[in-house]
Amino acid sequence: MASIILFVDGENFRHKVEDVFKEEGIDKNTVDFASIDIQNLVKNILKDFNIKTKLFYAARLREYKETLKKSRELITIQRRLKTNLEKQGFDFIIAGNVRAQVIDGKNPHTIFREKGVDVRIAVDLVSLACDGKMDTAIICSSDSDLQPAIAELKKRKIKVVYLGFQMNPNKGLTYTADQTILFRNSEIVQVCPKKQKSR
Repeated sequence: MASIILFVDGENFRHKVEDVFKEEGIDKNTVDFASIDIQNLVKNILKDFNIKTKLFYAARLREYKETLKKSRELITIQRRLKTNLEKQGFDFIIAGNVRAQVIDGKNPHTIFREKGVDVRIAVDLVSLACDGKMDTAIICSSDSDLQPAIAELKKRKIKVVYLGFQMNPNKGLTYTADQTILFRNSEIVQVCPKKQKSR
């Protein structure tokens, strides 16, 4: 039996949430992203959809000796996030990898880039559509690389909903999808708890 499935690009979602914090004048370091209440967020904004399956995609993290402390911190946050989201009824899917990249220049530093999550989402979108297991795909990602997969879904008469952010929505996905629903900044801030102060 076909159903409505929610696909959340975790890394993309986190970056968008951080952009909201920046616009709202909130220091992202004061927010406990691992405790975010995504279930409540989507329940309110997607109240007209009876979602059967909720998928949250995240990249595989590894320890890097050059940035051991930061790597371990990110792994701990991801484990907490996984536990939190599974309690909220999400399937937490590890796909792709996060790679450390050294940026040269006046202030050399290391950044972490996620690779491969969008490919896994695209594959799952098309395979679920081809297997007749989905009649509506709600895609929470602002990655334009998903447009070819969305075009394939529409060829197969699958309804596509782009779930984005009111602040800077992806125009390509808005144009490609059948329907667009956008989070307001206030809705994001409301579901992101502050970090507990250590005693």
